[in-house]
Amino acid sequence: MNPANFDKSLVLIPARMASTRLPGKPLADIAGLPMIVQVARRAAAADVGRVVVAVDHQDVFDAVVAAGFEAVMTRGDHQSGSDRIHEALTVCDPERRADIVINVQGDLPTIDPDTIRAALRPLENASTDIATLTTEIRDEHEKTNPNVVKVVGSPIAESRLRALYFTRATAPHGTGPLFHHIGLYAYRRKALEAFVALKPSTLEKRESLEQLRALEAGMRIDVEIVDTVPLGVDTPADLEKARAMLAANPI
Repeated sequence: MNPANFDKSLVLIPARMASTRLPGKPLADIAGLPMIVQVARRAAAADVGRVVVAVDHQDVFDAVVAAGFEAVMTRGDHQSGSDRIHEALTVCDPERRADIVINVQGDLPTIDPDTIRAALRPLENASTDIATLTTEIRDEHEKTNPNVVKVVGSPIAESRLRALYFTRATAPHGTGPLFHHIGLYAYRRKALEAFVALKPSTLEKRESLEQLRALEAGMRIDVEIVDTVPLGVDTPADLEKARAMLAANPI
């Protein structure tokens, strides 16, 4: 990122304490640090803007601040990460200095800083409202797995798609690559504000994918193609994988 634009971007990391499959997930120890701190360290290493963690529990707030990062307390009843980061945005940037908001999920402790930087590239096009990431599916099982969200998009550059749809189904039909959506977003501030003001849409509710709300409202989502999917920690097994990865390759 151009240093002149650094202050125009804000990285917000939502951290939700409640987790059915992995209680206390943000504070899970990985290589001697809470998971949420590992994510914040990678976001800071991306060097794309101020990093703030949006928390809903005092213990997480304290852990983030003790590690030298900024945290803001948000409500505990948000239905999505986008709602949580919007509340955090109003708290930590009331002067509206940030034009771009990057939403990095708080359960990606091994994410490569380059991957975070890649999410900003589609916003070089002034017509793009929201940017996100994808990678080509190589595993045949993933092509039919409903837990792997697919991007259906039209190629607009060698490493970029314009999103037409997101689905849990195997799509599009026919010969050609399928793309696994990576849920890391970079929003223009106005787009995020417009998005959270909308009611859940018909296709969003049907697919359980909130990004469809933006498409149904006519927003443009462009998708940068990257090499790999970062490990999301949702289960004890995922946590052990992350511990092994960071023990071998600390940042």
